[in-house]
Amino acid sequence: MPLYLQRLIELIKRYPGVIALGGFISGVGSFILVDRQESLASWIAIVMLISWIWLMMENTFTKVFAKVFKREIPQPLLRYATQMIHQESLFFVLPFFFVTTTWNSGQLVFTGILAAAGLISIIDPLYYKWLAPRRWLYLALHTLTLFAALLTALPIILHLTTSQSFKLALGIAMLLSFPSLASSFPISHWRRGIMLVVMTLAVGAGGWMLRSWVPPATLWLTEVAVSTQVENRTPGKSLEQIKASEIRAGLYAFTAINAPRGLNERIYHVWQFEGKEVDRIALDIHGGRKEGYRAWTHKQNFPGNPVGRWQVRVLTEDGQVIGVLRFKVVDDGQAPAAE
Repeated sequence: MPLYLQRLIELIKRYPGVIALGGFISGVGSFILVDRQESLASWIAIVMLISWIWLMMENTFTKVFAKVFKREIPQPLLRYATQMIHQESLFFVLPFFFVTTTWNSGQLVFTGILAAAGLISIIDPLYYKWLAPRRWLYLALHTLTLFAALLTALPIILHLTTSQSFKLALGIAMLLSFPSLASSFPISHWRRGIMLVVMTLAVGAGGWMLRSWVPPATLWLTEVAVSTQVENRTPGKSLEQIKASEIRAGLYAFTAINAPRGLNERIYHVWQFEGKEVDRIALDIHGGRKEGYRAWTHKQNFPGNPVGRWQVRVLTEDGQVIGVLRFKVVDDGQAPAAE
């Protein structure tokens, strides 16, 4: 192995957190740039995805390299390159998911798993001695990392909606999981081939059923309010508790949603009473405003006895949760509403 490669590997081994820190900084930088509507964020995301293309083509590339240059790329260098891409990707997406996660929902699980994967990727004993020998677990981290990276990058690069990005990212993850599964469970019989197809479809079905647990990586709420009025696109005092007699004129659910420039998205305000859906209203939002795109729904039809716990869930077309507004309707004799 050339001396400079040995020194590079030793340097990476000595400071494993540097690559992760670089990924995190680029993620924060891209997040800020998206918020400021700057196209440089797209280039950061593109560079990140190019690294993943290299990772997918690693075996082919190494064979071509060996054939052309009559020497093989050192295996330690390849292992560290893979680890670096995992670190860079995971710490790139974490700032997005930390901001967009609704923490009192199932999204906590998804973002928590991403954070745990990021920590594993920078701790060599965990990555090489615990994760890598367990091939299925290693491939799961590999697929999860790519899935999260695509969810973040696709809306930035291609201006796809959250719904389109989720479907495309899930489809790519399924396609790439099949050869990964095949390498761990070689197809020695047609029945095993069918089993692998079923396992791949199960991965996709599981991802689709749990989509509400996945935060919309590039959509987040910048302002929310439940109010009795909205004037000049500005809500009145935000209410957490309101008298039953004062909702007869209706209530407004106001949300300002930040989205990347050029993104047009349909979302829903889903009004729920004691956990049951009573209304679903569609809204179209447009990306590019630093303050977020301001939109609201006005609900006037309430049950005969509206006393209880209410919430307005802000959802994407595919049911991913952007945020939740909560308020309580009380009897007139209880705590007063807004002044």
